[in-house]
Amino acid sequence: MIKQECLPPVTISAGDYDRLAFLASFGLSSRRDRPAAEMLGNELIRATILTPRAIPPFVATMHSRLEFRDDVTWDVRCAMLVYPDEDDGQADCISVLSPEGAALIGLREDQSITWRTPQGWRSLTLLHVLHQPHGRFVEPWREIS
Repeated sequence: MIKQECLPPVTISAGDYDRLAFLASFGLSSRRDRPAAEMLGNELIRATILTPRAIPPFVATMHSRLEFRDDVTWDVRCAMLVYPDEDDGQADCISVLSPEGAALIGLREDQSITWRTPQGWRSLTLLHVLHQPHGRFVEPWREIS
């Protein structure tokens, strides 16, 4: 469960949205993935959907390389946000169908999100988007010539 009063805005690319929605609904049938799937589904419900080219470079998207902080332990970590089938168990990948991945998707740099787990409260802050794979950022009101 995420604290409702602490929810930051979420931005998702149209290209990622459909696959993420499928994962969230599919994950609900898995006992192991259910909490993260519910969290991801809730994030998608309130997300602003943009074309991939309109996603700013400071937003966490699928396949972004991120630097983030666990605000409970103050540990800083770098990892790439990946789909579950791309998660090879290495420390440098984080599945979007994990609590941390579901929390990070769509955040902007310097945003934090807090949620409750059976073990207590968790909070993450996105420090930097080190690499974002989407195309050249185009302000939504401006056309490319």
